[in-house]
Amino acid sequence: MSRIVKEFTKGLWDEIPPFRFVLGLCSVLAVTTSVSSAVGLGGGVVFVLIMSNVLVSVFRKIIPDKVRIAVFIVIIASGVIIVELVMQAYFYGLFQVLGIWIPLIVVNCVVLGRAEAFARKESVVLALADALGMGVGFTISLTVLASLREIIGVGTWFGISVMPEWYAGFPYIIKPPGAFVCLGIILAIMNVVSARIDAKKREAA
Repeated sequence: MSRIVKEFTKGLWDEIPPFRFVLGLCSVLAVTTSVSSAVGLGGGVVFVLIMSNVLVSVFRKIIPDKVRIAVFIVIIASGVIIVELVMQAYFYGLFQVLGIWIPLIVVNCVVLGRAEAFARKESVVLALADALGMGVGFTISLTVLASLREIIGVGTWFGISVMPEWYAGFPYIIKPPGAFVCLGIILAIMNVVSARIDAKKREAA
């Protein structure tokens, strides 16, 4: 497996945020009441990750070490402004739903963490692969969690009814405590699957 493929795929399971790093949970738990808002925020994070990782990697040798965090935040904030303006212009309904969570991408630990831990040390190609993997993984995390909450909570998926007419919904899942319950269920399933995969690898060795 090439290094590029490895850096991309790690964000899809081994290091999938927020299920592995458990980072950025505030926005994750807040916007996953519906799949559409989860996908919208995920798309914004993907763009900001790509922009920040690539620019940090390009300028990594000329950014003074003492001010690197401040520079990273300026780069990330610029990407967030672009996302906010595009959403406001072309996806205004989604912009209204996401609200404060769009500008708060600036302080998302996943975005700043990739710039600090990876992009400032690696080439542009590897930084791009890392950003794509982490961004897609983040979006998958939001989508899975939101799907579970929306289907169980109100019986819809992307606003389309997917449950029988008699299903009255389970509003608790849409509330903040329900978000933690769903997150715990997903983490438990992933841990079981990971344990079985590791066991099979040991047996094969």
